[in-house]
Amino acid sequence: MYPVSGRFLTRLTESHRVATHVQLFLTDGRVVDLDHTGGSVTVDRGQAIRRTCTVTCPDPALIPRNPTDKLATYGARLRIARGVEYGDSSSELVPVGVFRLDSVDGDVTDGPVTLQGKSLEACVADDKFTEPYRATGTVVGAVTALIQRSIPDADVISTIVDVLIGSRTFDVEADPWAGAQEIAATAGAEVYTNADGVFVIAILADLLTTEPVWAIEATESGAYISGNRAMTSDAVYNGVLARGENASDNAPPVAALVVDDDTGSPTYWGGPFGRRPKFYSSSTLTTVNACTQAASLELAKAKAPNASGDISSLPNPALEPGDVLRVTHPDGTRELHQVASFSVPLDEGGDFPITTISAKEDT
Repeated sequence: MYPVSGRFLTRLTESHRVATHVQLFLTDGRVVDLDHTGGSVTVDRGQAIRRTCTVTCPDPALIPRNPTDKLATYGARLRIARGVEYGDSSSELVPVGVFRLDSVDGDVTDGPVTLQGKSLEACVADDKFTEPYRATGTVVGAVTALIQRSIPDADVISTIVDVLIGSRTFDVEADPWAGAQEIAATAGAEVYTNADGVFVIAILADLLTTEPVWAIEATESGAYISGNRAMTSDAVYNGVLARGENASDNAPPVAALVVDDDTGSPTYWGGPFGRRPKFYSSSTLTTVNACTQAASLELAKAKAPNASGDISSLPNPALEPGDVLRVTHPDGTRELHQVASFSVPLDEGGDFPITTISAKEDT
C-alpha cells in the first residue's frame, strides 16, 4: 500500500469530502491543473498495462484544434491523485497513476471532454522492435535496458535478488514489454509501473506470511459494503513445468516442475482435482533454480482463480495489487485476501469493488 498516515485510513471510514487532483503535462513544458467532474482509474495486475484512466472535464478547450495543439497533446501525460479532506483546511492525497494521454474526445462547443490514458508500460509495449534485439546479462539489467530503450529517463527500482539470464533474441515486430515480463519471470518476479509512474521489479508477496495492510470490517465504523466468494476450474492449473534451452550460449537444457502441494487446497496436485499442468519455456532460463522461480510465479497466477473474492468497500486509493487485506464479513468470519484489481473513482460517489487473486480463512 502506498505510504499514508494512520489518520488517512481512519478518515476513509468517516464522513468526509473527497480530494482529487489531475495534472496534464504537455510536451511543450506546460503543466495544467485540470478541472474535472468525474472519471476513474482502473488498476489490474492481470493486464500487461496495469493502469488505465478516464477523466471527464467540462472545458472543451482541451480538444486539440490546430497543429500546435496536437503537437503539445501527442505524448502528453496525466498525473492523478485522490485522497481526503480533513475538515480543518488540510488534506492528504495519494497518487493513483501516471498515464500517457491516448485520446481526447468531446463536444467542441459545450463539452464535456473525456480524456483517456494508459500507464507507462504502454510506451514500452508500443515501441516494437524494428531490428532483432538481444537481451543478455542479468534480470534487472536486461529489464532496465528494455524499459530505458523506450523511455531513457525512466526510473526503475528492483526489490529482487538479481540473477543471470541466458541470452534472448527478440525478432522484428516483437513486443518489448512482453519481453521485459518474460525476463522478470526468470527470477520469479513481475515488472510493472506503480502509482508514481516508477517501474518496479518485484516478487508477489506471500499471502500467508505478509502482514495485512488494511482491515475491511462489517462493523458500524468499518469500510465493508459487501463481499462474495467464488471458485472455478476454468483456466486453472495446479502445476507448471518451466523449461530452458539455450543453444547459442551452449547451455544444457534445464527444467523444473512446481505443483500445488497444499493438501488443503482444492487444486492439490494429488487430489480429486487431478493433474492439470501448464508449460512455460524461455531461453533466459539456464538453471534449475531459475526454472523453479519462473514456474512458481506462473503457478501463483495459474491456480489463483480457484479461490477468489469480490469485496466492495469504501474507496481506498492507497491500495496496490498484491496487498493483503483482512476482511471481516457480517457473520463474523474473517478472511485474508490479496488484491488483484480495483477501480478508483474520481468523484464523491460509488462503491469500490476489489477483486482478489486468492483468499484464505484467517484464524
